[in-house]
Amino acid sequence: MNWLTNFIRPRINSFVGQPKDVPDNLWIKCTACDGMLFHTDFKEQNNVCSHCGHHLNWPAFDRLAAYFDNGNYEEVAVAKVTEDPLRFKDKKPYATRLKEARTKTGRQDAIIVAKGTIGGQKAVIAIFDFAFMGGSMGAAVGEGLVTAAETAVKEKAAMIAIPSSGGARMQEGMISLMQMPRSIIAVDMVKEARLPYLVLLTNPTTGGVSASFAMVGDVHIAEPGAMIGFAGPRVIKETVREDLPDGFQTAEYLLAHGMVDMVVPRSEQKETLARILSLLMKS
Repeated sequence: MNWLTNFIRPRINSFVGQPKDVPDNLWIKCTACDGMLFHTDFKEQNNVCSHCGHHLNWPAFDRLAAYFDNGNYEEVAVAKVTEDPLRFKDKKPYATRLKEARTKTGRQDAIIVAKGTIGGQKAVIAIFDFAFMGGSMGAAVGEGLVTAAETAVKEKAAMIAIPSSGGARMQEGMISLMQMPRSIIAVDMVKEARLPYLVLLTNPTTGGVSASFAMVGDVHIAEPGAMIGFAGPRVIKETVREDLPDGFQTAEYLLAHGMVDMVVPRSEQKETLARILSLLMKS
């Protein structure tokens, strides 16, 4: 007879009770400092780590609810485009990847267009969902940006782009690359109508997205610590064969070098957007 297991353990269990099941999603670990965050507090803080201030991924619909007045907005339908025009296949068919992404996110593609008011000023937001194939820009995203621009002109509203993307969608080849000039034409429509075009750069904003509409705003706002650039640091380092500066391609580095106008934490973003719109939309 083992007295440790047969006598001592039952006695301890009788004092402390049986362990209770703990939900897996009760705590979230910060990807920057490994600090543990209680999910309710984490959501109330707009997915910002309370230990180190790191800005983790913030779902697109949570952003929209936070930015628009009283959380009220109307989603704008985006016209459907030809799917899998190249019948592309790598490790799996592109059609399969689209189906998996749609099942995972419940959305048709990586962009959402919504309209409403921010600080009483009319605004149209084109926001990316990084969960949908890394927020990559294909024909559907290009169509979404055009829809956002046309809606802004029609409504006499400001346009706000909120990219979070790895760049062009490789499975659509040249069709994806053509969305770069197409997005610039969409932005020009807004500017020709003398309406503000703002860009809120989030982590990450890279590739063809940063090389097109994301860097031609009237005002560029960035989130703290966001990675913003064209190619990744490793690729650049191997190309130039030199060590890169500390913090290269972060929002703070770009602010110091004049590439963005301000770095704004999430707790202040709505107020900042409202203030800018009140100035730029003033008759």
